[in-house]
Amino acid sequence: QLQASGGGLVQPGGSLRLSCSGPGFTLEDYIIGWFRRPPGKGREWISSVDVEDDSTYYADTVKGRFTISEDNAKNTVHLQMNNLKPEDTTIYYCAVDTTGSSFSSSASAYNYWGRGTQVTVSS
Repeated sequence: QLQASGGGLVQPGGSLRLSCSGPGFTLEDYIIGWFRRPPGKGREWISSVDVEDDSTYYADTVKGRFTISEDNAKNTVHLQMNNLKPEDTTIYYCAVDTTGSSFSSSASAYNYWGRGTQVTVSS
């Protein structure tokens, strides 16, 4: 089971670090993705890491502001979010692709999803 945590309320320009832990998984064997669901829209892919070879991928909307990383010792993947904007406000989810051998930004490629964590960027 996956669990996303670390959300909260932050002012514009602030930072948050989200964490994705998976007690039932060995995350270093898989591709981990972060998604969010803007109001009234479908799931939006943000970033992924292929923990096996440390390859990282980012959507243009967050490139340069967000950084994905893994802590294999703690079986956790982090999403460091800097320079947050009001439009980053929504629920964030982490997901695992246990079946694919290559990166995909499609939500359908990820077969395990955790509960989301709310991020609110507001002054």
